Amino acid sequence: MIANFLKYLEYEKRYSKHTIVSYHTDLDQFQQYILNNFPELSLSDVDYHILRSWVVSLVDKKIENTSVNRKIATLRSFYKFLLKREYIKEDPTWKLKALKKSKKLPHFVNEEDMLRLLDHVEFDEDFFGFRNKLIIEMLYGTGIRVAELLNLKEHDVNFKNQTIKVLGKRNKERIIPFSDNLESSIKKYQVVKAISSNYLLTTDSGEQLYPMLVYRVVKKYLSLVNVDKRSPHVLRHTYATHLLNKGAELNAVKDLLGHTSLAATQVYTHNSIEKLKTVFKKAHPKA
Repeated sequence: MIANFLKYLEYEKRYSKHTIVSYHTDLDQFQQYILNNFPELSLSDVDYHILRSWVVSLVDKKIENTSVNRKIATLRSFYKFLLKREYIKEDPTWKLKALKKSKKLPHFVNEEDMLRLLDHVEFDEDFFGFRNKLIIEMLYGTGIRVAELLNLKEHDVNFKNQTIKVLGKRNKERIIPFSDNLESSIKKYQVVKAISSNYLLTTDSGEQLYPMLVYRVVKKYLSLVNVDKRSPHVLRHTYATHLLNKGAELNAVKDLLGHTSLAATQVYTHNSIEKLKTVFKKAHPKA
């Protein structure tokens, strides 16, 4: 049943490989829980109480609510599929509720540290130096995800309009503008690019970049400006936060990030509000 469900996600829903792996992992974990605790049952036999017991076991293991909710969403999709294909007669997930999300503000790099990294940290004047700086500038200057960065092609860059075309989640395209500084960095990198490749960013042998290399580059250079949280996603958070701090409209930032709902973007307004509070306390005579 799981195999059929994964094929359905791949060929009918056209989900990304990364998403399918996540679904597969969640369902394997659930199946293992059933085998360990209810060996007489199959996945098609479970009811709401068993599903709920798994959720409770995840909470007991101190797994974050967001991760648990993703697993609940996986179960809902899986059992709706089984119901649709008539493997089961009732959907056991219909009473299963998502957990309340803990409100965590996204980590971001402050403007001073970001400018210090881009303007004062020295990058080598060779292929690796130009490429590594471009990785940082692309993530911060466009807010794209790692997977989107890895899949950027040369022809996705439009210098005339100063935009890049990005293929996001569920194969949704979006157009993102970039700055003069980023244009200059792309052109400098292209001059020293080791081997011709359709991909914009490559290894020194011309192969497509891989996620761990991007993570290593970002971690290395963010450590030079003493940033605590060091990941490519921090640069995406930084892009969104800095835009909102400078007065960008929330809907515009939503479209630039490729979010499907405004709720996903609204989390960044908390950082902007905190900045406004700081300004108010410093400037207002009655604060």
